[in-house]
Amino acid sequence: MSYTLLAFHAHPDDEALLTSGTMARAAAEGHRVVLVVATDGALGQAAAEFSSGGLATRRLRELEQSARALGVARVEQLGYADSGLDPEPPPDPPGRTRFVRAPTEEAARRLADILDEERADVLLGYDANGGYGHPDHRKVHHVARRAAELAGTARLLEATVPRDAITTALDLAAKVYRFPPEFDRASFDRAFSARRDITHRINVRRHIAAKRASMRAHASQASADGGADRTLAALLRIPRPVYDLVFGREWYVDATPLLRGRAPGSEPSGIRHDVFAGLA
Repeated sequence: MSYTLLAFHAHPDDEALLTSGTMARAAAEGHRVVLVVATDGALGQAAAEFSSGGLATRRLRELEQSARALGVARVEQLGYADSGLDPEPPPDPPGRTRFVRAPTEEAARRLADILDEERADVLLGYDANGGYGHPDHRKVHHVARRAAELAGTARLLEATVPRDAITTALDLAAKVYRFPPEFDRASFDRAFSARRDITHRINVRRHIAAKRASMRAHASQASADGGADRTLAALLRIPRPVYDLVFGREWYVDATPLLRGRAPGSEPSGIRHDVFAGLA
């Protein structure tokens, strides 16, 4: 039986890191995969060569390329403006709203309309920390939860990484690669989710080539002026055996019980290995 998986992300390139393997696996297994981004990523850091002609336009083209590599059937943008990383986002551009300032109910209704149209079975959002804490990522967490409620989506999985797994992997990678100056290793000690909260661990090693292609598609986010690598490029330079170990699994927290008014842990215990397992 085939299902529909909808992955909701804040910016172009976010899909590549946390959910691209799950998306590629679902598409390869015959399921319909839909990708929705909230913003155009116009405030992302990029070398000048990528900013000419408009970074937002470039990043949306990269998103389409990533989607093709993953087998995504449909790509949609909610049309909000990128909020950036500063504690106080810049003023709204003419005729648009920064995502963090958008009313959650309004943004959730837009996403719920797509969920309804697609009759989506599974929605992928973000954990409560928004991964590493980007304001737009935290907004995705709230919007996805509300949209799943409005649409009555059967399952909401929040993409994350067990903290100890990612810090161990980064420390291992640091032995063979020097991360760029802006890379804040300490930030990962307080990001993502505790291992005890993980409900789904998805093996995506058979689809690692598609995941790497998705990451490579976002070239504008891989370099800065002066030729320095940014985090995305640093991750792609990790030797392949280590890369497969680091990125061969993806993790989720099942938030569905909360949507149904049940306490976390009220669902069957144990780690699950298929995002569609148990659906009607």
